[in-house]
Amino acid sequence: MREAIPGNAFNHPDYLEPLNSEQRRAVLHTGKPLLILAGAGSGKTRVITTKIAWLIREQGMDPRSILAVTFTNKAAREMAERARSIDPRAADAMLRTFHSFGAWFLRRNGSLCGLDSAFVIYDDDDVISLLSSVMENAPKAEVKHWAHKISRAKDYFLSPDDPDLAVIDHNKKFRSIYKRYEERMAQIGNVDFGDLIKKPVEILRTQPETAQRFRQRFSVIMVDEYQDANVAQFQLLKELCGAETYVCVVGDDDQSIYRFRGAEVKNILEFPDRFSGADVIRLEQNYRSTTPILKAASSVVDYNHGRLGKTLRAEKGDGPLPVLTYLPDQDEETALCADIIGNSVKKEETTWSDWAVLYRTNAQSAGFETMFLRRAIPYRVVGSLKFYEREEIKDALALLSFLVNPRDEVAFRRVVNKPTRGVGGVTVDKIVEEAISNSGNLMETGSSIECSQKARKGLDEFFKAIKDAKALLDDTAAENKPKKKKGKKAPAKKQQELKSGEGLSVCIEQILIDSGIAEYHKTQDEFSGNSKLSNLQELLNSASEYSNDYEGLLKFLEDIELDRSMREEADKQNNLQNSVTLITFHNTKGLEFSHVIMTGLEQGVFPREDKKDDELEEERRLFYVGATRAMDKLYLTTCAERRIFGRTMQMEPSLFLREIDRSCLQIENSAEAGSRAKSMFRQPIAGRSFNPLNLQSAANTEVEERAGWRRGQRLFHEDHGYGAVFEVKDSDDGPIVRVRFDNGSEKRFLPEIQGRAYEKVEEDY
Repeated sequence: MREAIPGNAFNHPDYLEPLNSEQRRAVLHTGKPLLILAGAGSGKTRVITTKIAWLIREQGMDPRSILAVTFTNKAAREMAERARSIDPRAADAMLRTFHSFGAWFLRRNGSLCGLDSAFVIYDDDDVISLLSSVMENAPKAEVKHWAHKISRAKDYFLSPDDPDLAVIDHNKKFRSIYKRYEERMAQIGNVDFGDLIKKPVEILRTQPETAQRFRQRFSVIMVDEYQDANVAQFQLLKELCGAETYVCVVGDDDQSIYRFRGAEVKNILEFPDRFSGADVIRLEQNYRSTTPILKAASSVVDYNHGRLGKTLRAEKGDGPLPVLTYLPDQDEETALCADIIGNSVKKEETTWSDWAVLYRTNAQSAGFETMFLRRAIPYRVVGSLKFYEREEIKDALALLSFLVNPRDEVAFRRVVNKPTRGVGGVTVDKIVEEAISNSGNLMETGSSIECSQKARKGLDEFFKAIKDAKALLDDTAAENKPKKKKGKKAPAKKQQELKSGEGLSVCIEQILIDSGIAEYHKTQDEFSGNSKLSNLQELLNSASEYSNDYEGLLKFLEDIELDRSMREEADKQNNLQNSVTLITFHNTKGLEFSHVIMTGLEQGVFPREDKKDDELEEERRLFYVGATRAMDKLYLTTCAERRIFGRTMQMEPSLFLREIDRSCLQIENSAEAGSRAKSMFRQPIAGRSFNPLNLQSAANTEVEERAGWRRGQRLFHEDHGYGAVFEVKDSDDGPIVRVRFDNGSEKRFLPEIQGRAYEKVEEDY
């Protein structure tokens, strides 16, 4: 693999002066494909945005010929703002997320694959709802299982007829379920998130003229956070690149931690092979952490085979060693964290917001929350229910989706009888079935179908609300008409009412009131009702920035679906005064804190019990990401005992603690605990293939493979709640799975016969 050759020395523009030599080489690079291997905290955003401006200012590049894609709306906005600050013409460059680009592409070219430009983007709940209608009478757990599999298939660019679909799931019925889902989605005319990547690739591959037009349009393509790209996104990049396209990707193979979302680390590892003649420039100057923190993090990830390799250098220089504390149990762990943080703040060495406590799963936050409440330590938990996932907001969006697309079965089912208006499930099913057989238009079918008098009245009321809202959008003078009355107020108490402002909020206010959704949520109960109405009001506030017409509504819905990460990203970045951050390792990506405590470093917790080979390597990368969030000081904790699945279990220190360079750690504890901690280092790790997780016998592994369940697998049962598998054994009737639920009860089941009642729970990120 070749390193890029530095450009010739000359007097650089002033905006290049803040760059170090590595960053400058990356900005000035042209011609060949380029991989910028950017280590943690190495200033990659500065490089990519400066490069966009440099191409425009110094190379005379038409900004409209530049496409830059990333993975969050926040990152895209930040890139755009920084590039514009150097050269205002950068505003004409296209800087989007992958999915936003896919939606933009399909709005203009979707007809080439039979897709109307007025499509609605389905989120995960919408997909599950649609799949439930395809899989009649199937338990919700099974529907969710297959919805997840379909999503992963699209991430890997696999269609229902693809021979490699068995890689996602070898069950023969998966192919049939996936195919029926795709057929129903095509009948409705909407798309899911996977389609936003998959369908553009299919169009570019089957429509040479369209492909050529886009390759001529975008002569420069840049990808940020390339380590997070999945197979489908790589295929999109490949189809957009022509022979003359300058392609530049920026990423860090050591920070690829989203395999569960479909991210494929091989995209970055194999970039030099996939793009012939590619150069590689490493950004190794770290501006965030101290030398001991970087050395500790790197010594763990160095054990991975799948990495290109780099050596980070700390601009901040030396600092205190990371502190490892070996503790008796998790109660002592939470108390220690409270003590360390509380004492530091009391001495005015730090503020609450300087601190972050990291853990592997969301469930681990409970102990810290309890302890911090008792100690009066203010905290915030990252990962609460997101705004657009709340019931009242999803109801409002369903109304708008149905307004845009009267074939939208999922939206129709959600709100046609909410509030209750006498339209039962049988009537709804009849409307949907007849609509599928005919025009697909649920309003046309529902308006003419035979049904009870009560159902007819309810349907007419619902459809009138939709039609009136549509008329308001169609009438350009509608905003000048008198406002409708808001409905009756309860006489006993003052009621909070919705208030529309400008633009699209006028239409949304009307449909929320006329449909009864606003009143429904307002009257559920005084507390929840007012809170829910406030959320609906917030929706109106955000809609006021959009034009009150059909195009404005489409843009509003599209932005919401593509922007669902905005609130979560804002929460991550929100530096609340006097608040300690409680957060999972996965959610820390892109953040930094002065002081970080990494907790739960035991085998079976972190790394997880079932991780080996490639998955174990990703766990190491997750450790590396967590450690490199720390700017000044890093603490590590591990416990001898931990309560797991309702029982106290003996724990072993995490493999990662053995892999840390011993010179990077300071051990602080009692003599006994210190002795046990030191035992972790007695035996050297015999090569990179060392894997203490492979403890089960080959026989047990074979039984688990046949059963489709493994020891330690978390699950959910509608009657018994959450639990975990603690035994998988063979019998005359086939494999038997024994489960211990969190409530203390134990059950066993035969996977082939009773397995559908048990839902496998994905890892809690």
